[in-house]
Amino acid sequence: MRLFSKGVAPVSLVDRIPSGPASGPIIARAMRTLILIRHGKSSWADPARPDRERELDSRGQRDAPAMGRRLAKRGVRPDLIVASPAQRALATARLIAAELPARHREIIVDERLYGATPLDLLAVVQGLDKQLHCVMLIGHNPGLSEFAHTLCDEVAELPTCGVAAMEFDVKSWPEIGRATLAGVDLDRPGRH
Repeated sequence: MRLFSKGVAPVSLVDRIPSGPASGPIIARAMRTLILIRHGKSSWADPARPDRERELDSRGQRDAPAMGRRLAKRGVRPDLIVASPAQRALATARLIAAELPARHREIIVDERLYGATPLDLLAVVQGLDKQLHCVMLIGHNPGLSEFAHTLCDEVAELPTCGVAAMEFDVKSWPEIGRATLAGVDLDRPGRH
């Protein structure tokens, strides 16, 4: 299966998210689900450490697998997880993926997610191959929260390890950005 449209650099995807804890999957084959996740809480213990090399702190190491378990319990089945190259984002992706079924743990790194603006993130999403139905992006604020807010007014800011799962009634990724949001599911550590 091709992951990207022709001429588009590597990006990401996923495959099913329920609308709530008791409901069944909300994705239909003509739908696209975009799952945005902010990286877990990171350490500032070494101020001299380059930003890309900052690791998760103990809270981030605890919250990421907990969110992964919650996503798995709700039926999230990613085809692919796309993460920023920053250590904290990649660690978050790995910890979440470890809680998902084995065939749904593939992670790719996309340089465009580090320091991305909302327009950068939209370009990543719109470049996804039409074969993909659900995409998970793991990145950073402020761009990730701003992007989520442009797609859904309900999202003001994603906290660390916060999840915004949005469903669009579209047949292809390029339609996102012009399409009406069909549903949203927000979650964050400590919510349950």
